[in-house]
Order: sequence, then C-alpha cells, then structure tokens
Amino acid sequence: MISVMKPKTDLLLILITINLIIGCKPSGRGSIEHLKKATSAVDYKRLVNADNTPGDWLSYGRNYAEDRYSTLEQITKDNINNLGLVWSLSIGTTLNGIETTPIVVDGIMYFTGPWSKVYAVNAVTGQLIWTYDPKVPGRYGEKPCCDVVNRGVALFKGKVYVGTIDGRLISVDAATGKSEWEVLTVDTTKPYTITGAPRIVEDKVIIGNGGAELGVRGYVTAYDASSGKQVWRFYTVPGDPEVSFESEAMEMAAKTWTGQWWQYGGGGTVWDAMAYDPQLKLLYIGTGNGSPWSRQHRSPGGGDNLFLSSVIAINPDNGNMVWYYQTTPGDTWDYTATQHLILADLVIKGQTRKVIMQAPKNGIFYVLDRTNGKLISAKPYTFINWATGIDTATGRPVETDYGRFVNENAEIFPSPFGAHNWQPMAYNKKTNLVYLPVRDLLMLYANDPNWKYNHVSAGFGSGIFWNTAIGYDSSKPLRKEKNAPKISERLAAWDPIAQKEVWNVPHNGLWNGGVLTTSAGLVFEGTSDGKFMAFDATDGKVLWEKDLGTGIIASPVSYQVDDTQYVSIAAGWGGAMGKQIKFTAQINPGTVYTFALNKNARMPVFPKAASKKLIEMPFTATTGQIQHGGLLFNQYCGTCHTDIGTGGGTIPDLGYTSEARHRMFKDILLKGLLSSNGMPDFSGRLSEQDVTDIQSYVLASAKNQLANQKNK
Repeated sequence: MISVMKPKTDLLLILITINLIIGCKPSGRGSIEHLKKATSAVDYKRLVNADNTPGDWLSYGRNYAEDRYSTLEQITKDNINNLGLVWSLSIGTTLNGIETTPIVVDGIMYFTGPWSKVYAVNAVTGQLIWTYDPKVPGRYGEKPCCDVVNRGVALFKGKVYVGTIDGRLISVDAATGKSEWEVLTVDTTKPYTITGAPRIVEDKVIIGNGGAELGVRGYVTAYDASSGKQVWRFYTVPGDPEVSFESEAMEMAAKTWTGQWWQYGGGGTVWDAMAYDPQLKLLYIGTGNGSPWSRQHRSPGGGDNLFLSSVIAINPDNGNMVWYYQTTPGDTWDYTATQHLILADLVIKGQTRKVIMQAPKNGIFYVLDRTNGKLISAKPYTFINWATGIDTATGRPVETDYGRFVNENAEIFPSPFGAHNWQPMAYNKKTNLVYLPVRDLLMLYANDPNWKYNHVSAGFGSGIFWNTAIGYDSSKPLRKEKNAPKISERLAAWDPIAQKEVWNVPHNGLWNGGVLTTSAGLVFEGTSDGKFMAFDATDGKVLWEKDLGTGIIASPVSYQVDDTQYVSIAAGWGGAMGKQIKFTAQINPGTVYTFALNKNARMPVFPKAASKKLIEMPFTATTGQIQHGGLLFNQYCGTCHTDIGTGGGTIPDLGYTSEARHRMFKDILLKGLLSSNGMPDFSGRLSEQDVTDIQSYVLASAKNQLANQKNK
C-alpha cells in the first residue's frame, strides 16, 4: 500500500517545490484561489471604508477622497535610513513612460505599463503572476498627445478594469488575467485615446478620455461593472445646436459659445482627475482644455465656453450635473482642470467645511465647498502672469491686459505643461498640508493667423497631432516677461487653509513624479533625475534617497502584508516632456521597485547605453529643399523627436540615428516599417520628395552640429 501511495506523495512534494520556487504555495499568495478570494472581497462597501484597511491600496488615489495618505507607521523618520530594496521587477520598456499607481490588495499588486498592458504581481516577492496585453495596434502611437502611457486600473469584485489607448474599457479576471468583456467607449473615426485610470462608484465603472489637442468632444461615461452596458454619459461641452442637446447642462453651456465650435470638437476631455463622496453621493470630475486651444479661433465671439477647465459634480445614478466651478473661463492656454482632486474636511475660520481641493495647470490653488461648488478661497501657488489672481466675489480670474495675447505675442506663465500637471499631489491629515510638484516654465503664446482646422496639418508643435491655433504672428510685437522666474521645478508643501507655501525643495530637473504622504510624517516622491526620495512632512528635510538610475514620473504607494510595511514606485521615463529630454545618463527599462525596513536586495544592473555620435552621411539637397525639410520636420516630427543634436529623451534624436537606419528612412516613413513601435506611417501625407527633404534637413543639421563641435 505504501508503494502505491509513494508516487502520489512524490508528485505532491514536486508540486509544492515548484510553487515555492515561483514564489507562491498551493492555495497560498499568488495562487488562483488566493487571488479570487482577495479580489472578490473588494466590493463597494470595502471601497467606501478603504481607510479601515490601511494595509491595502484599493484604488487609484488609495480611497474615494483620493488623498494618497497612508496611515501605516512602521516606517518613520527615525528608522527610514534602514529602508532597503526588497524586490524589483523590470517590464522591459524603454521607449515609453510609466505613469501607473499600483493597486494592492492582500499582498497582490496590479499595475499598468505602456500600451495599456496590465501586470499582476506577488507584492511580497515581486514574482510576476500574469500579464494582460490588450494588443493596441501600433498605429495608435501617433494619437496620444503625451505618450502611450496608462495611469492604472480599478479593482472591483474580482475584476480588474483598464482603459486602453485605442479607447476600449476592458474587464479582466483578477485571478487569471483573462479578459471577460470589453466595450468600445469612443468613436474611432475621431482621435480619442484613454490614458487615465477607471474609477468604481457603486456598481458602475467610470471612464473618460483624451484627445482635445487633435479635435474631439469631451465626455465621461458610466458602465455597468458586471456587463459593460452603458448606464449614462455626460458630455462636457455642447455639440451642434441644430441637433437636440443631450441635457439641460448642454443647453445652458451652448449659450457661452460662439461660432461653429462643434466642427472642431470643442475639447473638455475628462482624461484624468476624479473623486467621489459616498455621503453626498457626488462624483467629481475635472475637465480639459478647449479644442483648438485658442478661443479666438474656437469661439471667435468670446464666451466662457462651459464646461472647459472646470470641476463638475455629477449625480452618479443618472449622470446629471449637480454643480460646476470653472477655473479658467474661456480657456485659451491649455489650462486644464484635469489635475488631481482631493476631498477633505478642513476647519476654516472656526467652521468645519467639506472641501474639494485642486491645483490645476493655471497656477492657482482652489478650495471649493464640495457640497455646492462655491469658492472658499483661491491663491496662486507659483508665479503666473496670465492673471493676477481670483476675484473672490465672483470666483473669476482677474486677467492681465496681455494675458490673451490678442494684440501681441507674449511670454506667458505657466506654460501648457502647467504649473502642476497630472502627477498626483497628496494631503496629510496630521500636518494639514498638501504636497505637490510645482513647475515654473513659460511659453510664447500667439494666435496663428493662418490656422485652419483639420487633423493632419496646421497648429502648434506638430501638425499631424495638434490643432491648437497657437503659432507666431510676425506682424505683432513680442512682449517679454520682465519678472520671469528661472525655469525650475520643486516639491512644495501648501497650506490650503492659509493659502500659502510652507516649504519647498528644489529639484534638479523637470517633470518629476507624483506624491505619497504618511501619518508617520513622511513624504515620498520620485524625481526626473532618477532619485526616489523621502522628506520630512513638516519642513521638507531630505531624510532618505535611492538612485534608481532612470527618471521617475509615477506615484509611490505604501501597503502592508503580515507585519511588514512596503513602499513601491514604478520608474520609467517618458510622458509629454520625457519624449524629448532626459535628466539621467541613460534611460533604463521600466521597473517597479519595492522597499521595506532592514532589507538589502541587490539593485538590478542594466546594460550601459552604447555611446552615440552624430551621423555623417553624404546627401544632395538644395538650400530650399533643406529649409522645406525643416518646416516638415517641425510639423510632422517635432512633437516626438527633439531638435537635431540635442540628445533627446525616450524618442531617438534622429541626428544620432545610425547610417543603416537612415538607409531605411523612406520605408520607415512611407511603408510603416516601425509602425508596431508607434511610429506613424506617413504615406498619403508625405511624398517621397517630402521625405527626402526631411532626411536632408536631419543630415544637414547633424553636419552643422559636428562643425560647431570641432570649432569649440
């Protein structure tokens, strides 16, 4: 009898050994049984009470208030010097940024990478459990304004929900990584994309979209979480007045527009920020810029252009608007209000107020009453010159006489990158401070007198992508800003009650990451020069840092499994600014790093980037052809590829491209040779001579750069 049972016993031992090797035990962490049990327990009640389970990070902003405030206190100011690496996991990407905020439940982590891919990981060991690839076609690489990034997933009743670059919302089984349903949320004949994380409200999945730079009409949609059936849709800007309006809100909004804005899309996309108050039963969204940017072209008779650049409260049962507050009426600068929204209860003038806080692109920090949308206070959180501040009686900005650059070209602060962009801020309930990345950066604004709307030409930056109607009018003078601050970025601690900065820490580069704060008095942030740092929440003192070797734009999270607190961050350079510039010696593959006390795992070692030199290759072209190539380069290539010889970011500087690659130049541009990487196929948009002229411009520019280097 023993001899009969022995093979089965040996088989069981083999299975146990295999599971231990891959980082999980039968029915243990990482097994299908464990994943099913852990994730199916995440229901609406669990999300409402997320603060009661601080060991998990259950949604994008950790809880419905989206405060990114962890009450875990094992890691403190006194012991943080003992923080060390537990594990790292590389997902191998180098061409695109990582903007994800991981979700963690019962020791299982879910996060996203470029091209909307989803990863499930054992949060204790870093062992990859499964990967889901939605297989977004490479041709969609040219549609996002700001890289094929994704900010994360939503988790609900055993399902993981992800929005994709090509506009789908997909439900994935959290245990197996297999898709269960998907729904197309956009009109694919228009340049919509999705980069933001979905949110769960009751039994609905909420998702917005992007694309206002190309010309779309914004909206946010609720889908049934179990079936994917559309429940409601709220449009953020009005459509054609000759067609019946979808809601009373759209009928009201149409009165604030002029011209034929609907032909250009209008904009107002809901591409990132949301929050939810389960007591008030209000869903809050932030809306984006106009399409095109310039109101002079979009709505030539003026008007506030509702509901661009607004915070809107929506009834989540039916999608009806309850209230709105517009941060930038008649937006003409790309001053989106899609930046992070945080809910809090603040004691203001002796009274506890239910507030919603935002620091949008326009450089002004807003504190609103979240019950009714009334302005409580608003102050600039950095240097601005488009306005002097907010009239508290009307809630409207006091614009400068040159802010709309009607009679002149003007240097305006902030730039379209924003004084604060999508990188999330955090609110600490003990210090009553908000911690946020702040940027001082200008842009030269001017109305383009030759602008014409279409999806393949004209505009600012790159004509195939952007229809901004911002350009340069040589017939008008240039107004320079005399008091311009130095281009820089910092982590700032902002007092939302007193509306003032308490401290700041300057950073070495631009486009730094999002923020996490803890009740132990810590603030964590990753930087563009590759440092993962911890600061004292009271005074900004740097308490700890780790060089991860590549730029960080994502946001950290903290979670606890058994008796250990962990802090995780995804490092992966890219995004809007990262395509063209970098602040580290090289760009390493996208990697998730996880730290805990008294750990000392080895840091991953990545191959050193090969040295490059400017291309030297014979070419024949006239001065006129080179100049024509330069115009086409700026129009068709400039949004992604940097100026020749400046080095570039994640997207190659064509001045350093090899001779072998240059010999494939026409096939790349006209035959889609690299379309799987997101490189557009320009056949039908560029002729062979156009491509020859662009290549001649690149080679001539590289030749000039080499000559300048030799003369130094």
